[in-house]
Amino acid sequence: MSEVKKIKKGLDIKLIGKAEKVLEKADRSETYAIKPTDFPGLTPKLKVKVDAEVKAGSPLFFDKYSPEINFASPVSGKVIAVNRGERRKILEVVVQADAEIQYEEFKKADPNGLSREEVKEELLKSGLWAYIRQRPYDVIANPQEMPKAIFVSAFDSAPLAADVDFLLEGEAEAFQAGIDALAKLTDGKVHLNINPNMNQAKMFSEVKNATVNKFAGVHPAGNVGVQIHHIDPINKGEVAWVVRPQEVVFIGRLFQKGIYDVSRKVALCGSEVKTPCYFETITGASVRNILKGKLKDDEKIRVISGNVLTGKHIPEDGFIGMYDSQITVIPEGDKHEFLGWALPGLNKFSMSKSFFSWLTPNKQYRLDANLHGEHRAYVVSGEYEKVLPMDVLPVHLIKSILVEDIDQMEQLGIYEVAPEDFALCEFVCTSKIDVQDIVRQGIDLMIKEMS
Repeated sequence: MSEVKKIKKGLDIKLIGKAEKVLEKADRSETYAIKPTDFPGLTPKLKVKVDAEVKAGSPLFFDKYSPEINFASPVSGKVIAVNRGERRKILEVVVQADAEIQYEEFKKADPNGLSREEVKEELLKSGLWAYIRQRPYDVIANPQEMPKAIFVSAFDSAPLAADVDFLLEGEAEAFQAGIDALAKLTDGKVHLNINPNMNQAKMFSEVKNATVNKFAGVHPAGNVGVQIHHIDPINKGEVAWVVRPQEVVFIGRLFQKGIYDVSRKVALCGSEVKTPCYFETITGASVRNILKGKLKDDEKIRVISGNVLTGKHIPEDGFIGMYDSQITVIPEGDKHEFLGWALPGLNKFSMSKSFFSWLTPNKQYRLDANLHGEHRAYVVSGEYEKVLPMDVLPVHLIKSILVEDIDQMEQLGIYEVAPEDFALCEFVCTSKIDVQDIVRQGIDLMIKEMS
């Protein structure tokens, strides 16, 4: 019986609107988009033009500095738009889907019988390599490197997170095939990290070609970066790769079926959803049909692709992010609250005992996107250290990033962290600092200095 690693530092934010384990149907999306902005550090180069016909698995663009890494269309159809931002930066490549999906054909084989190079070649050709990310830097993995290990977190501890068991229901064979393929990509171990308190599926506890580790405790116990830190920390010069469970299934389907099949379940959750539940969809789908008739009408809302801590704000006809398995809808909270700081705050969540809500620790909250204050000078309060279960000094690391002190950043653990590891620091920050953005800037600076 392996030891359970208990994460004590952190914070569970209990929100109203957890998705029930009910799979509902929505009208199929007419449009799908792959967004280069989902991939930090990517400089995309287009492979298609508007009006081009594509199949599911056809490359839409590639990485300018690693041309072998393709980004594929999730469906077949016609490219109807390449949306751009400032300086003609590519924001979205939009595909209008066919009524019936046609697939590019790839090699169908048992990964156990393939070499590392053969597995890598199929993942690169199909576009599935984009789902393999690396630490340090939290970017797409470099196919020329050999990772010391590969990590898969089989549970999510973020607010209103989708239930991974439910997401992968009926996918045991594809999941095992995906693990088999990942095992070919490293000389080290494939670490599958589970939470024994969540009654996780047998496919995790009985998996082959992987080492099962057990984690429990408060968020961010489910963050793969925290898990790596407690299993096999990353030192300078070392590389580890990470893959999410549904993406392991995508890899397994590639070798089982020989096609690029990125159909997935997503959780529609949040306090502004009438009946939170799950939907079957495809990566990159428009959320318009999923949201139709599902939202309350009493307040201005914010739609988030992902969770409330790390997700991205999207319009009500926007597209699901490449790595996201939930859509969260909360109140915008753009109303002024007169003397809000002076009220008892029975319906306000606080990590400290600033409000009387601390008397009801199991209460669920309807929180909005209001900052409840404005950006101010950095106040060293010791709050970051209470929610970051890693052996780093978060405030010192942030300050070293702000002054661009490369040596100090290295010594303080920049190689071990990703923006999502600092999401709770941002949530509890007294000064309203955009901590995740600063961490991303620090990582980008390290990449630039090391290239």
